[in-house]
This record gives sequence, C-alpha cells and structure tokens, in this order.
Amino acid sequence: MIWTWVLAIPLLSQAGDLKVGAAVVNLVADDSMVIAGSILPKKAKGQEGELRAIAVVIEKPGGAKVGIVACDVLFLPRTLVDPALAEIEKTTGIPADQILVNCTHTHHAPCTGTVHGYENDEVFEVRVRQGIVKAVQEANAKLDKNDAANADFFFQLGEENTVGANSRILLKDGKIRWIGREEGLRPTGPFDPQLPVLAFRKADKSLLATIYNHSTHTIGTVKGRVRSPSFYGLAAQELESEIGGMVAFLEGASGSTHNITGVSTADAVIRMKDAVKLALKQAERHPVTRLASIKRSFPFKVRVFDEAVEDEKVVSYVTKYARAESVAPYIKVFRDMRKLLEPQQGQNRETWLQVMAIGDDVALVGVPAEYFTGLGVDIKKRSPFKYTVVAELANDWIGYLPDREAHKLGGYQTWMGLHSYAEVGTGEKIADEIVEMLKELKK
Repeated sequence: MIWTWVLAIPLLSQAGDLKVGAAVVNLVADDSMVIAGSILPKKAKGQEGELRAIAVVIEKPGGAKVGIVACDVLFLPRTLVDPALAEIEKTTGIPADQILVNCTHTHHAPCTGTVHGYENDEVFEVRVRQGIVKAVQEANAKLDKNDAANADFFFQLGEENTVGANSRILLKDGKIRWIGREEGLRPTGPFDPQLPVLAFRKADKSLLATIYNHSTHTIGTVKGRVRSPSFYGLAAQELESEIGGMVAFLEGASGSTHNITGVSTADAVIRMKDAVKLALKQAERHPVTRLASIKRSFPFKVRVFDEAVEDEKVVSYVTKYARAESVAPYIKVFRDMRKLLEPQQGQNRETWLQVMAIGDDVALVGVPAEYFTGLGVDIKKRSPFKYTVVAELANDWIGYLPDREAHKLGGYQTWMGLHSYAEVGTGEKIADEIVEMLKELKK
C-alpha cells in the first residue's frame, strides 16, 4: 500500500514573523567502531571536529511548522529514520512528513548500515537515532523563547566551482575511472557548482541558523585516518565560531562528483567557508508567506542481473587498476553482495521522496540515494520554483542512482551490489515524480 502525506497551508500573515529554533547533538563514537565509506572494513584513531546531528525547526506562528536535520554519517536507512520521526511526532507534535533528514555523507564516521565488506554498528546507530530525536526536540523547544526565536529568512544562490568535479572519467580502454588517477579522455557528466545558502537572522541581523548545500562527495580529513565530518562539516563548525549561530550542511546530488581537483581537505574547508560568507553578504530577505511539505512513498524494484556479466565487470576492472593486495578481497566483497541480492531480484521496494517550500520561491528536495549530479540538475531546471535545493540521502538510502546513460557506460556506481541495486531508470523516474510533487507544492 502506498501512502501519501500532504501539508500545504498558505499563511497570509505579514513577513518577518518566523520563529526558528536550532540545536545540535554530538554523535559520540570511538576507535573500536568500523568506519563506513570504503570497500573493506577500516577503523580510525582519534577524531577531528565533531560528528553531529543538527536540527533547524521553522514555524509560522499559528500555522505550519517544518524541520530540517543534517547528520554527519554516510547514510541512514529508513529503518532507522522512520522510528526517529515517529518519536519526534509523538513528543513534539511535528508530523513526520514535515521533517527532512539528510546525511552529509562523510566517509569518516561509523557505519549506520550494511554495505560492502562490513555491517552496521548497532551502538552508533542507536546514538544517531537518539541524536536526531533530541536535536529536533531541543530546536522545537526554543520556539517558545519569544524574541530569541524570531527571525527573517534570507537566501542567496552562491557558487563554489573549485571543490569537486565530475569523477566518472572515461578511460582509454572504455572503462569508467573509479580508483587511481589514470589519465582519462573526458568526464562523462556535469559538475554542479551551485551553493544555495539559507540564513535565518534575528531582528538585530545576527545569525540564528545557516544552512548551505553543495554537490561533492564528502571525503577527506585534515589529520589523516581519523573520524571526521570532512571538509563540509569542518567548514560548518568553524563558521559557527566566525559568523555566529548554528550552521548545517545538506549534501547535494553528488553520486558522480568527487574532490579530484587537487584541492586539499584543509584548503577545501577554507574555500567552502569563503563561499558561504560571500553568499551571506549577498543574501536578500525573502518574505515567508507559507511553509509547505509533501512526503510521498515511491515504489521501485530491485534490478535483475546476470551473474557472469556482473562478475566480469568487477574482475576486469580491479585486476587492472586495483593494488595487487586488494584484487582478491574486492572481488569477494562484490560476489558476496550479489549472492545476497540474487534471490531478491525483481522484488518491489518502497522509499520516500520529499519536497518542502520555504515561501514562494525556495524549495528543498529530498531524494533517498547517492543521486547522480545530472539528475539533480535536471530537477532544478524543471522545477517551478525560482530556487530549488536538492538534498540527496534524505530520509532513506537505496544506494547509487545513476542515470540511464551512466548505466550504459558502466563503472563502480553501476555494478550490482548493496551500494547499487535499483532497477535501471529509477533515477529518471524519481526526477519525474519529484518535478510533479514540486508542481503540486507550488499550487
């Protein structure tokens, strides 16, 4: 059964009367926990910055209320998110369909789901679920602090085009680059440099909360093999001490983009901070006459595959390009994942799609996957809103979602496994459904 929740309440009050609450909860981790983000299990020693759950709750007094949550983890399956939202609804009264939970996709936090050669860390999962709930509860409680919560909404579509690039490079042998730095012929898709910045300022113009969005894989630490929110999260935490308020990052459609431009993690932090600061200087106040959210169940299927064909894709690539000591372990990991998925071929699955409006010209989109950048750009182009912010890995995780052309070209993101199992064309279907939801939201 497919359920649809809709909240679209026009609120015809004067602008400038938003109430905004923001709260952060640190997600405690330790060196015993397996770090997610690689093919084989690994552990970190020590930590830089904090791994956090940050919540921003926005309310039109007497009307709608929405919440945006950012978590410094690789991904979160709905089996973890749904119970957290149910508890939030029970304790705060904010309906689950009015909250968007995004993952920053840091590759330097403990594992919150089974993928590749390791499994979820149950202790850390509990801490993340509790952190999401507590962050929203605390942010929501701040709405009652009268003048302390009053805020105006500012927005600017900034840009940062040096931290990241399309990383699916076509190699001379026709394969798509995944590991290594082999010289390639050309990138096979776009890079999205857009940097939307949403800011909530008090009457004295001080910042209560800032949310920024960019579309590059969140990989890289400053200190080496440590736990880290990576450059996006480190930038957010440093910005808090420099500009005030709480700062959250929403991961954009970055399934096909990485920081391969030679920019170090430390430099990426500086560049992201500078770009956000510039956008804040240029940001203009946007009256918020309404808040609206639509969250909808979306059906898709596990794709059918040919074991021999899939095995050859992995074996031929890693044998040529992986380090000698990694070839056999990598091949085994992908074989084990396909063995697990073999009886699930053709099965029906359901996930969440979400769209949210802040005023009449800014929309947030939540997709539950590592979404290819071209698909995210397509949504932005077709959106009826002047500004559309795409947040991948929202409310669920169903692996990579490449576009059809990417599936034809092949490469790691298209190999069958727990990291990529949806039926070919699912990415485009989601884009079409999201655009229809945005049209509905606009009305």
